[in-house]
Amino acid sequence: MLVSVMLRPCSVRAPSPECSLPGAPPLPGARPLPEALNQCFNASMAYRRTPAVQARLDAQREAVLQAAVGLLAERGYGGCSMAAVADRAGIATGSLYQHFANKAELSVELFRRVVNREIDAVHEAVARRETPEQRIAAVVETFAARALRAPRLAHALLVEPADAVVDSERLVFRRAFRDVIAAEIAVALAAGRLPRQDPELTAAAIVGAVGEALAGPLAAAPAPPAHGRAPATAQDRAQAPAHGRAPATAPAPTAAPAPRDALPDVVPALVSFTLRALGGRDDSDA
Repeated sequence: MLVSVMLRPCSVRAPSPECSLPGAPPLPGARPLPEALNQCFNASMAYRRTPAVQARLDAQREAVLQAAVGLLAERGYGGCSMAAVADRAGIATGSLYQHFANKAELSVELFRRVVNREIDAVHEAVARRETPEQRIAAVVETFAARALRAPRLAHALLVEPADAVVDSERLVFRRAFRDVIAAEIAVALAAGRLPRQDPELTAAAIVGAVGEALAGPLAAAPAPPAHGRAPATAQDRAQAPAHGRAPATAPAPTAAPAPRDALPDVVPALVSFTLRALGGRDDSDA
């Protein structure tokens, strides 16, 4: 009896031809699900964020970028690790990866945000000037003055070693300033105000020279105070006990950063250089 059961041929039940799942290869003789049921199935498979969830994520992303801008101005790209940015923004590091896949992606978005702010400031300054030469001078004056007011941030934008994607963005940044200057050179040429020249070539040379001239002063500028506290002075460090012990001999005094007044007046010098490079008249020569 047992042997007959074991030797009985097995029968495999054929799939029902009544329906087939969406996205699966159709079975022989199968009919697709009704369209309404198919749409309901697809909708259930996709995650849809509610407006409240999206608003919360947008606010968190904005907080992340603001925190990153602050860190960039204090520490440069080297201090903008994913963990440091998340800590400054008050979120978990894992939450940061919901917005940016890696540091390179964050750095690019950060660079674009800061650069767009600088370009907007230049356009506003240009709009207030009358002649092409004045507008070109406004580009150089505005960019250089703003850079010297935030030297650590400007150093990161211009020359600090960073990911290759940031270097690509720097090229876009320089071209944006070049195009503003080149457009004004073309206007001046059409009006016969400047000697014959290639507007883009002259503009590119000016942008490159200004950036190179600013590199030294920006690198020599003292670092800004850390977030939320003032930097320790030499006297504070000398008076602070080490691990509960009285301090030994006071450390040798360090040279203080040169006061801003002791530095050459970089901005007027760059404006004067720019006007001479154009072949136009520099009023400071009079």
